[in-house]
Amino acid sequence: MAIPIAAAAASPLLAWREPVYILAGFAGIIGMALMLLQPLLAGGRLPGLRAMRGRQVHRWIGGILVTAVIIHVAALWVTSPPDVIDALLLASPTPFSIWGVVAMWAIFATALLAALRRRLSPRTWRRAHTALALVIVSGTVIHALLIEGTMETITKALLCAFVMGATIKVVIDLKTWARRPR
Repeated sequence: MAIPIAAAAASPLLAWREPVYILAGFAGIIGMALMLLQPLLAGGRLPGLRAMRGRQVHRWIGGILVTAVIIHVAALWVTSPPDVIDALLLASPTPFSIWGVVAMWAIFATALLAALRRRLSPRTWRRAHTALALVIVSGTVIHALLIEGTMETITKALLCAFVMGATIKVVIDLKTWARRPR
């Protein structure tokens, strides 16, 4: 997780960027790195964390991800409001913007779903949360891969592959869509 962040921090492209633009980029990069932890925490795959503690950390990181997305979009708004408006209206000429917006709304929907969790059946919660997680991960990975910028190409591709791989592995292992006896 640290290697893609460090590689981005060493990018020569940062020399010509304003601080708010750098903040926007690193909010996205850090958010992407944290996404690797989410499926591992949900699936109990991180050594040293018991299941209950892992779920608690998963919720905290979910809140941090929502915050990172807000910082990412707000800082981009400061640098170029018309570009953000085009992206939010899905009218941007850059495909990466559309994928980022899809992932953003899925993250916000997941936060709302988490707030309403106690009102949902466990099965409904599990399926909806997993479906949204797949949209978030897919949208974010495509968003990141389409951007040619601060993130170094190889470390970005590897981080994206690890995030996708971990997510798919945990979704399969947890058998979210399997029928369970009542």
